Amino acid sequence: MSISQLRKRVYRTLKYKLARPSPPDLRTPFRGPVVVVGSAPQANLPAGLDRNFSIVTVNGSQAVTKNWGIERPDITFMQFNQIRGQNTNAVEVRRVLRGQSTKALYVFLWPEGEEALKAGLSAFHYQYESLTLVNKYERMALLDKVCGLRTAEMDASEKCSNGVNAVLFAFCHGASEVIITGINPRSTGHAYNNENLGRLHQTMDEMVFSKLLRDGWPLYTADPQVSSAIGIPLWMPA
Repeated sequence: MSISQLRKRVYRTLKYKLARPSPPDLRTPFRGPVVVVGSAPQANLPAGLDRNFSIVTVNGSQAVTKNWGIERPDITFMQFNQIRGQNTNAVEVRRVLRGQSTKALYVFLWPEGEEALKAGLSAFHYQYESLTLVNKYERMALLDKVCGLRTAEMDASEKCSNGVNAVLFAFCHGASEVIITGINPRSTGHAYNNENLGRLHQTMDEMVFSKLLRDGWPLYTADPQVSSAIGIPLWMPA
């Protein structure tokens, strides 16, 4: 580790301790099971899904829930780069989200002001009832509060994916169970395109899943291949 990297790590660690950030807020806590939907190519409709479940989508995974007949997720997590980025994934996310809407939108690490964000969302006609900006330290607080783990987020190996952050958010705000689908750290590609793009954060995501299960959190998957590969129990409604 270089001196500049060490200084950056120390700075972030101290700032986190001094700021004592809280995780992103939710106005009305969850009162039942939460389905967190990612964009891995294999995703399954959870058994027994009905209006008692809350739906959280991540970036372009709203394309999956739309095929289930769900027009608007309860919550959408979106990474800042999806708003204006020109890489393949960002362009594809905007394509599948064009003209869509969500109830509550959380945008992570947006570097400009709220008005610039609204203009960026308006450019691809994405609508929302509420908009929340989430900074790095609030994201770090999610992992700390739910798992008791701290990270300085120096690189991809120390960061959770947005899908895992959505899982932590659900548990943080009262979910009775969390069922993931389309979230497979070991997969490549996305449900909404054929680019077969790689997936970051594999090591951190699997570590967090293991910690959640060891600590007794009610985490399940609707995807049999994820259950067998990673050890997350398969969702079977009572």
